[in-house]
Amino acid sequence: MKRLFPYPLLSLALTLLWLLLANSLSLGNLLMGGLLGWAIPRVCRGLWFTDVRPRHPLLLAKLLLRVTGDMLWANVQVAALVLGPVRRLNPVFVEVPVDIRQEMGLTLLMSIITLTPGTVSAELSEDGRRVLVHTLDEDDPDALIESIKTRYEKPLMEIFPCSPS
Repeated sequence: MKRLFPYPLLSLALTLLWLLLANSLSLGNLLMGGLLGWAIPRVCRGLWFTDVRPRHPLLLAKLLLRVTGDMLWANVQVAALVLGPVRRLNPVFVEVPVDIRQEMGLTLLMSIITLTPGTVSAELSEDGRRVLVHTLDEDDPDALIESIKTRYEKPLMEIFPCSPS
């Protein structure tokens, strides 16, 4: 059964997502959803991270709440910048040194940066030791670096088996 459905919960979620997007429970949509739910996990099986388990699930939940709060606050800040009085923005690129060497932790860090409105992780250096971050408005790049390292990178290194090298 594991060979046929390598990720059964993902298969079910994809099937349900298709049905929600199609907004119909017709036989054709059930078959298409089932086909997508079966095919996508099989085709993408080699892309999944292997053997990644968080060490501290409660810290992961705390990080998730922090990221959600930061995203909400960043939405307010970006809206104020865009809709507020005209003022000169200070967009900058900042190189953030990273200590994470574990792929899942690094992927999550870059995703968190990109998902937070007003910032984008633009590039990972070839050696994987620096992330180029673009920010919409930043007066103190050092404060941005410190914030990313303490608010996101440090907890990720505790949650996942990350080790600096």
